[in-house]
Amino acid sequence: MRKRTEPVTLEHERCAAPDSSSSGSAASALDADCRLKQNLRLAGKGPAEPRCAADAGMKRALGRRKGLWFRLRKILLCVLGLYIAIPFLIKLCPGIQAKLIFLNFVRVPYFIDLKKPQDQGLNHTCNYYLQPEEDVTIGVWHTIPTVWWKNAQGKDQMWYEDALASSHPIILYLGAHSVHLPCGVLSSLGYHVVTFDYRGWGDSIGTPSERGMTYDALHVFDWIKARSGDNPVYIWGHSLGTGVATNLVRRLCERETPPDALILESPFTNIREEAKSHPFSVIYRYFPGFDWFFLDPITSSGIKFANDENVKHISCPLLILHAEDDPVVPFQLGKKLYNIAAPSRSFRDFKVQFIPFHSDLGYRHKYIYKSPELPRILREFLGKSEPEHQH
Repeated sequence: MRKRTEPVTLEHERCAAPDSSSSGSAASALDADCRLKQNLRLAGKGPAEPRCAADAGMKRALGRRKGLWFRLRKILLCVLGLYIAIPFLIKLCPGIQAKLIFLNFVRVPYFIDLKKPQDQGLNHTCNYYLQPEEDVTIGVWHTIPTVWWKNAQGKDQMWYEDALASSHPIILYLGAHSVHLPCGVLSSLGYHVVTFDYRGWGDSIGTPSERGMTYDALHVFDWIKARSGDNPVYIWGHSLGTGVATNLVRRLCERETPPDALILESPFTNIREEAKSHPFSVIYRYFPGFDWFFLDPITSSGIKFANDENVKHISCPLLILHAEDDPVVPFQLGKKLYNIAAPSRSFRDFKVQFIPFHSDLGYRHKYIYKSPELPRILREFLGKSEPEHQH
């Protein structure tokens, strides 16, 4: 039995040995296959990582865009809120609108000494101060005719005051800021030019108002007339100064002491129409209730500057100058004022003239004094006294 079983056992062992070898080979193959798959998986991770990074970058970009849009929307809402709030603020505080009309807090150029007009090239100009009312002081510039500039060197205020009695005519210039005036041009044409800063402007003391500005102008006019003898005195108003000028001349005519002529440069009809036409009003011009929000506070502040009403009560020669390209006071307002004044009964014995300046000349709002035609225009207008209406 042992002999029979040995071969079987040996054979079984021999068979088992090859099976064991075969099993080892299979395990090795399986391990190799596993490693291959692992390597393939590892190799597959290469492109996946950039895709993840790209996705993260896109998320960050989207986040930035959302943040930018949020900030932009927040700014737009703030601007819209401010846009809506301003009309209510002006309605509740009419004084704000008054400041926007006068703009006396704006001084351009700022860093100048108004006591020294010679620093502005006016070496034949004297600066002095008048007091129209208690607690009100206004700064005055008096520029003598250019032909006297040598004699004026080193002279004091008394000499300048006495010079007003010379044979040269006088222009009382009513503008907004003395440093912007055509003093040099007008003095070169042989005129004395007297101008001043209204109360609250420049170095003048006081609070601006239409009544106060008109009274300041009246005080300076009377001061000039007390020293000028029989010399002609003309009143020249520019822009807002045209409102002061017509207020003044209407009052002078009512007391029967009219000036020798009135010149209006870039005039408007009244302050409401001017405010509605002003470039600052463009963004609100079609705002619901524009008149109620913006124009009524002007009237409630006592500001009218009614040139269109004043010219019906003025009895002296009237000259209107206006540039077609005026961006501040529209040309049509000056033309409308002329159309009101020309047929008025108060001017039936006086000359009324309107001189337009073509837009190609580029004189805009405040450069008409640069026109080479101005000396001829003034000479022809101020040198004639017969009644005449012309356009």
